[in-house]
Amino acid sequence: MWGVHAVNILPFIVVGITSGSIYALAATGLVLTYKTSGIFNFAHGGVAAATAYAFYELHGHVGLPWPLAAALCVLVFAPLAGLGIELLARGLATATPTAKLVATIGLLLGIEGLAVVIYGESVKEFPQFLPTRTFTVDGVYVGVDQLIVVLVAALSVGALFAFFKLTRIGVAMQGVVDSPDLLGLTGTSPTVVRRIAWVIGCSFAALSGLLIAPSLGLNPLLLTLLVVQAYGAAAIGRFSSLPLTYVGGLVVGVGAALATRFTTDYPPLQGLPSSVPFLILFGVLLFRGRVLTEVGAQATRRVVSAARLGAGQRRIGLGVALAIALVIPSLVGTKIPVYTSALAFVVIFASLGLLVRTSGQLSLCHIGFAAVGAAAFAHLASDHGVPWMLAVLIAGLVAVPVGAAVAIPAIRLSGLYLALASFGFGILLERLVYTREVMFGTQGVLNAPRPGIATGDTAYYYVALAAVVACLGLMVLVERGRLGRLLRALADSPLALSTAGTSVNVTRVLVFCISAFFAGVGGALFGPITESINGTSFPAFTSLILVAVLVIAGAGLVRSAVIAAAAYVVLPAYIDNPTFQQALPAIFGVAAMLTAVAQSGGFDVASRLARWAQARAWRSRRSPVTERLRGLVPDEMLPRPDARLAEGVQR
Repeated sequence: MWGVHAVNILPFIVVGITSGSIYALAATGLVLTYKTSGIFNFAHGGVAAATAYAFYELHGHVGLPWPLAAALCVLVFAPLAGLGIELLARGLATATPTAKLVATIGLLLGIEGLAVVIYGESVKEFPQFLPTRTFTVDGVYVGVDQLIVVLVAALSVGALFAFFKLTRIGVAMQGVVDSPDLLGLTGTSPTVVRRIAWVIGCSFAALSGLLIAPSLGLNPLLLTLLVVQAYGAAAIGRFSSLPLTYVGGLVVGVGAALATRFTTDYPPLQGLPSSVPFLILFGVLLFRGRVLTEVGAQATRRVVSAARLGAGQRRIGLGVALAIALVIPSLVGTKIPVYTSALAFVVIFASLGLLVRTSGQLSLCHIGFAAVGAAAFAHLASDHGVPWMLAVLIAGLVAVPVGAAVAIPAIRLSGLYLALASFGFGILLERLVYTREVMFGTQGVLNAPRPGIATGDTAYYYVALAAVVACLGLMVLVERGRLGRLLRALADSPLALSTAGTSVNVTRVLVFCISAFFAGVGGALFGPITESINGTSFPAFTSLILVAVLVIAGAGLVRSAVIAAAAYVVLPAYIDNPTFQQALPAIFGVAAMLTAVAQSGGFDVASRLARWAQARAWRSRRSPVTERLRGLVPDEMLPRPDARLAEGVQR
């Protein structure tokens, strides 16, 4: 019996080891760059996807032999990408952890959006360049390509580990983590060391993209998310250990493959295999959160805030905005549903701003809260006949326990690890719960009725406007009241907040619950616009776009929410260009990346050019030619660098 059972699972183990080796390869490069720079590169999967597309062009269209095309991708394209990302990371050296995450999320959105614009959203067949012959091992068929993938991954990780331990640069990479200033005193430039680390890390991402693309095809989102699954392997390796990260990749791959085997006969569990990496990620971060420490904690906290308007000016601005909102139906004609959708997203963006801007807690599953509210409202109002307004309020309350569930890791985690845990939670929610009857069901579409007094588009717009004004008023009261002061203290210094006698954990849970409530209300308002709702309106990846748009929108709880909703919903409705629609996530991503860098003061072009010019002038005046002339002409005839110039060059 055991022999038969083992034969049944051995093919899945072979598949799991193959895919796990690719996850390990990607995760190892990710951990390397994180250890040496303190930047967790959310765009790591984007580099893998971009490399796969580059290989597709070189091998499929240009006609280069696959070994040459692969070598160009891994040894030329990927290192150039690594140098570019290192330049971005250097600009973020003094940025807050949130700004660092937003910048790499923006880069990810930019890469993915560009691929969609060029190649479209449909899956393209990727050329199978490795041998496809098979051989048997104990009655199990093993592909030559699978064996090559496992060997390439094992040898690459082993070579990197040996390089890390045995070479001077490898030892310097460990030193740049502990003390870059001390490393500089030894004569080794920390910047050069980090550049090498980024080159190697991006080369590993490129290699993983080439190895996984034949089994997936060319699809920007699939490639990106499947490399994102390497986050689980990185979590097992505690985001620091290369050997443990490699083992973690194998665990993730084999676990997902075995889940496929044991859930085949259980249709309700079909989403479990693809969710195994995120279950592992969420579990490791939840139960080992206090053991993990974030790299780069020494970065200077730099707060950039916009000038605050006076109370009178704020009231005038809000009055003008409300007046414009009241007359919009008479101005926009048939586009009223677009503006009603924007109203729902104003609430969603404001609730996200309360969480991210006010309390400093970065959540990457916010669209999931809106999905829970939308589904709960549809069930209550359509299936159970609950009055419309009461159904909206209860829908917000239903989202509160979900927010509390995300707040559990927030008690133990912060910054990067909280962002990763919330992102994993959002993907789990989409893959495991969206298709359950408690949410959208297997059919995926629910009725979302309008209130009896507002069956028309214009009437429902005014009902939604009243609900939005009420929600914004409550959130403004929260922000300006005692709780708002506690949330700002939580963002500035959790230690100082706890010293003052306030529970940091209770405050974190409370802000997640409040934010989830309002996001759930926003989702409930969204459904009746078309009088139906489905899970495809709330993909987990949208949470990344929401964060990017909110960063672009600037400061101010209400003002930023209105600007973000206008940019995300209204603006695309007026530009009837398919290319623009496809490029919009990329535009948001690049703009968010530039905003994060600008707020951190990383790219002050004018001062950098001035320092470069001063350095050039100083070096030219101290050149060998000038030194030889000293013996031929009087000293007073030679140009002398003044003290201020010398001082500037030394700085």
